[in-house]
Amino acid sequence: MPLHALGVDRPLAEVKADLFKALAHPVRVRTLELLVERDRQVSELLAELGLEASHLSQHLAVLRRAGVVTARRSGNAVHYALALPAVADMLAAARAVLVDAATHHRDLLDVAADDVPDAAGDATPAASRPAPARTAEA
Repeated sequence: MPLHALGVDRPLAEVKADLFKALAHPVRVRTLELLVERDRQVSELLAELGLEASHLSQHLAVLRRAGVVTARRSGNAVHYALALPAVADMLAAARAVLVDAATHHRDLLDVAADDVPDAAGDATPAASRPAPARTAEA
């Protein structure tokens, strides 16, 4: 379905950028992670996040405008939920990207450490170097 049929008259890249901007705060990411587990009342979110009500309200407003959460009133309580299951998928994908990047980074550090010159200036990879001679202690 073309984006204009969804009421979006801007390039998809701009719409995606706006979504990522809405997620670009640790409080909003953590809020979404809590909502992945289950719907929550504002009072529960306040307790979990340790925020003042006005600050949480601002963050929830950003998430509502981005269309990633919904709110429903029940008496005096307001309940928040993920608007779409794909929001949970997006958080899982972000975690997978970070885990892969960390693994790749760790592998690069391991390779780089193998190529660090030893005290004698030998830059031979560690696996190719002979083991250092052990000296007898007195």
